[in-house]
Amino acid sequence: MTTTSSRIPVTKAVVPAAGLGTRFLPATKATPKEMLPVVDKPAIQYVVEEAASAGLSDILMVTGRNKRALEDHFDRAYELEELLARKGDQDRLRRVRESVELANMHYVRQGDPKGLGHAVSVAEQHVAGQPFAVLLGDDLIDPRDPLLSRMIEVQQELGGSVVALMEVDPSQIHLYGCAAVKANGFGEDVFQVTDLVEKPDTADAPSNYAVIGRYVLDPSVFDVLRETPPGRGGEIQLTDALRELTTRDVESGGQVHGVLFKGRRYDTGDRADYLRAIVRLASEREDLGPEFRSWLREFVASELQD
Repeated sequence: MTTTSSRIPVTKAVVPAAGLGTRFLPATKATPKEMLPVVDKPAIQYVVEEAASAGLSDILMVTGRNKRALEDHFDRAYELEELLARKGDQDRLRRVRESVELANMHYVRQGDPKGLGHAVSVAEQHVAGQPFAVLLGDDLIDPRDPLLSRMIEVQQELGGSVVALMEVDPSQIHLYGCAAVKANGFGEDVFQVTDLVEKPDTADAPSNYAVIGRYVLDPSVFDVLRETPPGRGGEIQLTDALRELTTRDVESGGQVHGVLFKGRRYDTGDRADYLRAIVRLASEREDLGPEFRSWLREFVASELQD
């Protein structure tokens, strides 16, 4: 049994990116959903930037078939860079090189997609017995509202594993993993998680605290995942493994804590929310915002008149 590793610094992140993106077909027929642009950067770059900003310099991306574009994006593009350099286009050259310089990137294929828990399990060898973060690409967290660094702080202080929580309308809880919590005295935004349920019916939900796509996990989760049977949807659910860890003591890598997030989050996993995320982020850009907001006001006004 893996023992607690709360004193080992968290330097590694795992980014599951093997999903087929069926909600965005036909756009994702030949393009990974993680490469869909959010304004002028692919969604996956926002996620890697967040990990790097939290001090995670070693990132393993769990991919699948037809995901080569992800590797290419975080690799050098010598011909393009040379062309931009010859043109003296330093601004675009800097932006092209940004993705390459963010972190040390590694890749492993999930093979048979059996759920989030299975995707995390294939990272075991790379994680090498250390606590690590998991970032899901559908959730973009605004860098002005740091979440991951707070979760790492909690894991280092309390041990065990940490999940990100967000209050949602009870009618929406069936879309998420749901946590039962109690206060633990560490801070107003930190709770001890006593139970977890994957996508419960509204009537059966223990709370309206939804688990969103950020985790900091003790490596003991791998022991549990090996014994976790398929759950909801016939997939190996990370939620089910974490539920087991809530019953164990911290000395054996157990206990799960929740950090309540009240900041800005952009959901790019749903088509309508994806569009809203683009509008919000574009509106706040210094280079795009003034003109774009002006156009939006005119567009909304004209729609109201029709």
